[in-house]
Amino acid sequence: MTPKRALIAEDEPILALTLQKMLEKLWPELQICAMAENGVEAVQEALNNLPDILFLDIKMPGKTGLEVAQELAEEWPDDKAFPLIVYVTAYDEFAIEAFEHSASDYVLKPASEERLGKTVQRLQARLDDGVQRPNELERVLEQLRHLVPGQGLPASLPGNQPAAERLRIIRAAVGNQIRMIPVDDVLYFEATDKYVNVVTREHSSLIRSSLRELLPQLDSSIFWQIHRSTVVNTLHIQIANKDETGKISLKLKGSEDKLQVSRVYAHLFRQM
Repeated sequence: MTPKRALIAEDEPILALTLQKMLEKLWPELQICAMAENGVEAVQEALNNLPDILFLDIKMPGKTGLEVAQELAEEWPDDKAFPLIVYVTAYDEFAIEAFEHSASDYVLKPASEERLGKTVQRLQARLDDGVQRPNELERVLEQLRHLVPGQGLPASLPGNQPAAERLRIIRAAVGNQIRMIPVDDVLYFEATDKYVNVVTREHSSLIRSSLRELLPQLDSSIFWQIHRSTVVNTLHIQIANKDETGKISLKLKGSEDKLQVSRVYAHLFRQM
């Protein structure tokens, strides 16, 4: 059987080294193919190495462990089995219960050999036949839909702003002028580094914000997140097209732009 390979993403060097040493003791055949000190590096190393297992710290600089899992779910090659994920967390009992109910495995900081041993046994059992479960990616996607905030579901979401407090007008600086953009006119929002691009039929405007800051101010029954970097106004969707591979793209009214729906948010169009 081909040795399994794992990536450890942990921003505290001592904890990362401790986890590595414990794994070497509990699972000598496991190869640690990469170590990452932040979420951005974790995504890069995972896509470069395509490991079988990911140990992801929940709180890391750059991207959280959940954000890393989300980006990898969107970017993972179709012809490669998605890795098993173990979250390394300092969360309290309530948060741990949430992970258990979503079927994610976890290791509580600081990691104990006894608890990690149970995790290793679970991982070995799931990989024992040499082939990961074919629905592993779908299982992870379902976890993310429960654990990642701002999934853009049309139902009311915890933390949504009351209707009276929702954003109605967006103020975007254009040279020496301020462009006043009614939210209803927005086709979609697209994250670009430190800015969000506000796209209407007539123009595009950059605002200094993030989707994370913007989402709670939007009506979630109308504005759906369809990608980690894209939020669409569903009132402007003309066609949702599913290709032969199952990938979904959106055509908007009055626009030539085509928006890709990531795997994480494909469930919003499940009736297709």
